Amino acid sequence: MMTEKIELVLVKRKMTKKDLADALHCSTSNIYNKMKRDNFSEKELVDIAKALNCTFEAKFVLNDSKEEF
Repeated sequence: MMTEKIELVLVKRKMTKKDLADALHCSTSNIYNKMKRDNFSEKELVDIAKALNCTFEAKFVLNDSKEEF
């Protein structure tokens, strides 16, 4: 789920996974493994968003009232 979104932004930014790894100061294999498992902490998603010049927003939205938390 998050991997797909990250890949869409990478395409939009004309960046590769290696470019992302370089921006995050980590190995390309680390990025590939995380994306393969689709396993990211909220902090990692915030850092990825910064590296991609984006804002990451995590929130809960009540289905009945649409109230956001």
